[in-house]
Amino acid sequence: MDKYTPKIGMEIHVQPKTKSKMFCSCVNEFETARPNKNICEICTGQPGTLPVINEKAVELTIKAGLALDCEITRKAHWDRKHYFYPDLPKGYQITQKETPLCVGGKLKFEYKDFQGELKEKEVLINRLHLEEDAGKDLHPKGAAYSLVDFNRAGAPLIELVTEPVIENKEQAVEFCKSLQRIFRYIRVSGADMEKGQMRCEVNISLGRNGKDGTKVEIKNINSFKGVARSIEYEIKRQSKILDEGEKIKQETRGWDAAKQATVSQRSKEEANDYRYFPEPDLPQVNISDETLEIIRGSIVELPVDKEKRFREQLKLAPEIAKLLASDIKAADYFDQAVSEIEEWEKSGKQKKDNKEKLVKLASNYLTTELIPRVVKNGLDFSKIKITPENFAELMVMIGGGEINSSAAQVVLGEMFETGGDPSQISDNKNLRLERDEGVLEKAVEKIIKENEKAVADWKSGKQQAFQFLIGKVMAETKGKAEPGAVIEIIKEKTGE
Repeated sequence: MDKYTPKIGMEIHVQPKTKSKMFCSCVNEFETARPNKNICEICTGQPGTLPVINEKAVELTIKAGLALDCEITRKAHWDRKHYFYPDLPKGYQITQKETPLCVGGKLKFEYKDFQGELKEKEVLINRLHLEEDAGKDLHPKGAAYSLVDFNRAGAPLIELVTEPVIENKEQAVEFCKSLQRIFRYIRVSGADMEKGQMRCEVNISLGRNGKDGTKVEIKNINSFKGVARSIEYEIKRQSKILDEGEKIKQETRGWDAAKQATVSQRSKEEANDYRYFPEPDLPQVNISDETLEIIRGSIVELPVDKEKRFREQLKLAPEIAKLLASDIKAADYFDQAVSEIEEWEKSGKQKKDNKEKLVKLASNYLTTELIPRVVKNGLDFSKIKITPENFAELMVMIGGGEINSSAAQVVLGEMFETGGDPSQISDNKNLRLERDEGVLEKAVEKIIKENEKAVADWKSGKQQAFQFLIGKVMAETKGKAEPGAVIEIIKEKTGE
């Protein structure tokens, strides 16, 4: 049994997708823009300027809160957080301390523990509030100076704070992944950690004998691996200090990915060190019942609900359902393909009661063939050339025996490159299976006549002989005979 009990909380910063910054009309773009291009008098803190609230940012924050089962604050105001930010020229940050837009909430998810066992966890959320982001400091290697880019200064930023109920690195990582999926599903943010659209901070303490330990904050984490490894490292570091009879110092540490270690940055400030007071230049935000219902109505089916539907209604295997539901663009593509399969069934162009078979076929081709091609080419499902309609048609052709699996590989490859129609590609490449009974009967009669011993062996119960005959017919038709039809014709012609 472990000597110490970890207590972990997360602070997640997410950049909502808005066209303009939080309190000014500057373009909210800093990933590709040249340094200090998207700035103005307001976001650079010029005297005499007044901020204006970005309504879209407020809406997206509320949307995130509703998706996470939070209670929405109907009357929220703003606060100034006075603390020196070299890359936030006002000298303070406009945020929400006393009345965050969203309070409470929870996120339930499944995770695998260190033994690989699947378990369920619910993480309680303390709050989501909206604030403005800081700019970016640049430190040229070998230079005796630093540079600052204010393009990000004043950009909207959602901060989510959990209760310290996370127990290990596995839970922490899956919580972050689940949160990322939700933000992407409801289209609040791209939540790309590599681009800084989602930034994670870990608060961790080690307790003993039912007593809480001293909290240490870990910043500068920009990957899920970083979340796991920083927690792992910090547990070992703090355990060693406690084993030696020393006390843990309350501080802020940074994650150094190169060293795979946390490094001390500064002693942890208390809340009063920030010197908050109400923001005098911004009005209170009032959220009406009507506004709340409109935002609530815009929330799409969430990942956990979509995964459940895939399992229960479409009968997909749990691992397939989870994989498809993990990417909203892949999930939407699959849903559209399923809808097209249903249309084929209604139109009579495929057998009735064949939907479950074709849906399963579509899920298998998506996960084993299409997703790897999409990933390999650095694309996503909104940018591929194969339409859901054409993909569904290909599934109908495979399921209906019009082409075999090897031909399907060729057709799918051509579709991925050109976006072509599967029927046309199959015809142009002469890939359709031969289903004409007259042609197949002639081929079977010839093989039976040339292989009387094999026919006799099959009639005496040797199944290998039957497979031999099928193979001979396939060779005679150059692999284009429809296998099911061949089997039936051989049985008919041999009286079996």
